Amino acid sequence: MGRPSVPLVTLAAFSLLWFVARAGLGFDVRTLPHGRGTVHFTDRTGLPLGSIAASDVRNSAWVRLDRVSPYFLRAILAAEDARFYDHGAVDAGALLRAAAEYVVDGEARSGGSTIAMQPARSIRHVPGGVRGKVVQIVDAERIVLRSPPNAVLEAYVNRVPMGGDIYGIEAAARSYFGISAADLDLAQSALLAAIPNDPSRLSPYANWRGLRARQRYVLDRMEEGGLISRAQAAAAAGERLEILPPAGGPRTAQHFLFALYPHVPQERTLVRTTLDASLQRYVQAQVLAVTSSLGNRHVTDAAALVVDNATGDVLAYVGSPDYFSDVLLGRNNGVAALRQPGSSLKPFTYELALERGAIASTTILQDAPATYAIPGGELYQPADYSTRFAGPVRVRYALANSLNVPAVRVLSRVGVGALLERLHQLGFSHLERPASYYGLGLTLGSGEVTLEELVRAYATMARDGAAIPLRMTLDAPVRASVQIGDAATWALVTRMLADPHARALSFGVNSILRLPFPAAVKTGTSSDYRDTWTVGFTRDYTVGVWAGNFDGSAMQGVSGVTGAAPLWNHIMLHLYERRDDPPAFASPPGFVRVAICATTGRRPTAACGAVVAEWIRPAQRAAWRRGAVRVAGLHIVFPADGDIFALNRASDPT
Repeated sequence: MGRPSVPLVTLAAFSLLWFVARAGLGFDVRTLPHGRGTVHFTDRTGLPLGSIAASDVRNSAWVRLDRVSPYFLRAILAAEDARFYDHGAVDAGALLRAAAEYVVDGEARSGGSTIAMQPARSIRHVPGGVRGKVVQIVDAERIVLRSPPNAVLEAYVNRVPMGGDIYGIEAAARSYFGISAADLDLAQSALLAAIPNDPSRLSPYANWRGLRARQRYVLDRMEEGGLISRAQAAAAAGERLEILPPAGGPRTAQHFLFALYPHVPQERTLVRTTLDASLQRYVQAQVLAVTSSLGNRHVTDAAALVVDNATGDVLAYVGSPDYFSDVLLGRNNGVAALRQPGSSLKPFTYELALERGAIASTTILQDAPATYAIPGGELYQPADYSTRFAGPVRVRYALANSLNVPAVRVLSRVGVGALLERLHQLGFSHLERPASYYGLGLTLGSGEVTLEELVRAYATMARDGAAIPLRMTLDAPVRASVQIGDAATWALVTRMLADPHARALSFGVNSILRLPFPAAVKTGTSSDYRDTWTVGFTRDYTVGVWAGNFDGSAMQGVSGVTGAAPLWNHIMLHLYERRDDPPAFASPPGFVRVAICATTGRRPTAACGAVVAEWIRPAQRAAWRRGAVRVAGLHIVFPADGDIFALNRASDPT
């Protein structure tokens, strides 16, 4: 006998609180925070790469009401609140019906909730039971008092549970059908409108048969309400619907997507990236394969970056062999990690020196023991890994073979400060210390840079100094280039790095660096074999690779050519498997190719033992023909500005 009294008390409380809510302050539902929604990423062709949910681990996305299919709006109203535009916060008829069912059957078989009552849950925590329902009604009354009906409907369709961790129509359309809410057809709309009735039981992954039955119910309600015809209902009920498999988080390119996500505007729910999904998968597989093959030499980690030179588009971005491996610290991002670049900075030293006239392409540099005074009264003696010296060498030979002493000699001529300024222009923003901190070792990698910075700088070299930023999304504009340095000098350095015969001493003529098409390439190895690099380019692409260990431990005698170069080689070859070979690099504009004496760097004579070809300025060639001696251009090579000399008192006879 006590059961019927509960609904009566509840109804009395509802009536009282209805008047209280009306008399109180209203609440504009448009002021509710949207939060950061889920962002869905695709590759450049539209293939899904994965999704990243907001920090509350809900797969959601906010969408304006005018960007929702009219079919879905009609379907959800027919299924959940057909009189939405006619009643206020409470549908008295539905509420009385639910109360009557409770009196007769002991439970309410039909809901008394309205669409306006759903966003009310977002205002405050709502307790369960009768008390919670009262609080929800009060807040719903506050909402309808200050909010237009369409604003209430928009708040609802963006927050409604849609199965699992999916909330809102946009996230549901993306997750289940791979399309936006605006593109839903009638059958898809009715299916999704069926889920909110029981989101856990009617999830497409949990109860497909039950969901289809509920879809039929929604279509019947739409037909009864005159929203669709009988033929439309029948066609929608018979339409075959394909549901996408559960997406979860990013399926590929995890480092790339997590790096991009913070820069996506909050209102964006779908981002088409510049990545090539097929190339991304290949590079990922090769990174894993190469590190596995070098495991016996303590190489556990690697990263790779592939860029389109014409646009700056990032085509592949792999930060580690396995993002999900905690043992291998896989969540570390090798593309963005700061590491010592070794000799990979040498080309920028030579280019700057050639551009400023500190050296010429025919200059003979000494690869012999040298000592430099550095701040603190200490001495710096650069040496090569081979511990051997080649003697007098041409610039092309010194750069291509990555000889350390000649590179330091060149930097001493051009100045550490000048090189540091040029590196900043090229985008090496992490070289933040003053020139005195890096010293002459800057050209050998005494600073720390990222693989992304290196690839961007080499892409600038590939473009003859015309720098553009890297691009990660297709809707980002292709910015106008900024010229850095002299285009002809960049082209000259490119020809040197693409010459397999010039690097024969250190790498051999047919090393893994040589490809069956024109490619410029440079390796780098940091001190104690902690980092190995290979960065190179064709006319079309720039590819950069790092290999090492995220924990900073040294590899076992692995250099750039044995660590990173195999991966670089595989990627480059793959890029041209289905396209024509790239064209040869252009001749340096303003230069002429002439025969010179290999040992003197001057016009060949009868006493010259070997004759080689080199690119020189026409003015230099004309001076040779006249036999002129350049006097005005003389400058002090040694000592350089800022050199400090220490007195060795041990050898002082006094």
